[in-house]
Formats: sequence, C-alpha cells, structure tokens
Amino acid sequence: MTLYETLTTVEQWEGAEASSAEKPLFVFKHSTRCSVSAEAIEAWTKWLEENQDAGIRQTLVNVVEDRPVSNAIAEKTGVTHASPQALLIVNGEVVWNTSHWHITYASLEEHLREHCGK
Repeated sequence: MTLYETLTTVEQWEGAEASSAEKPLFVFKHSTRCSVSAEAIEAWTKWLEENQDAGIRQTLVNVVEDRPVSNAIAEKTGVTHASPQALLIVNGEVVWNTSHWHITYASLEEHLREHCGK
C-alpha cells in the first residue's frame, strides 16, 4: 500500500486541492538535495506508517524535479515556497503550514491528528 501520492503535474495538484473540500489534504514539499528535508521526510514517513487510516489525503511534491507544481501551490495558497514545507489544506484553505526544522513527528501529530477521520 502506498502511503502517499506524488504530484508531478499542475493538473494533479489542482485535482488534489479541489478534493480538500471532501477530505483534508496534506502536502509535503521535499527537496532531494537538502539534509533538512531528508530529516523531515523521515518524520513524515514515520507518522504515515503509524497513521495509515488517518483519513487525510497525503501528497508529496519533489520541488527540484517538479518546480512548476511547487510554484503553483505557492501561488494558489499564498504560502511562500520553502523546502521542506508542510501544508494542511481543508476546504481549499491552508489551516496549518510550517517548514524546515519545525517539521517533526510531534508537530505532525499535533496538527494532523485533529483532522483525522474528518
């Protein structure tokens, strides 16, 4: 079972963002060239493994490889790009976002838990 889907096109992002009206959407913006991002994705992956039935649509954007997707997310949400970056979107609105060293298992647990199963 795949724990998340990778968004590689702007069209995929637009579909995912639209689906946030039905189910919370989590976007993890990841840089494959950054050690901080490597630590953050490790924390996210651990959270995902322990919360597979959370009811939150989980997505990944590789910001180096898929820059147009990352740019479209920043433009649509109004959240300045960073990587690593975490965004939780509900009904098309960013309800939580953070970046860099603030993406930890504890911060994911705190902010995603309240949206599980909704």
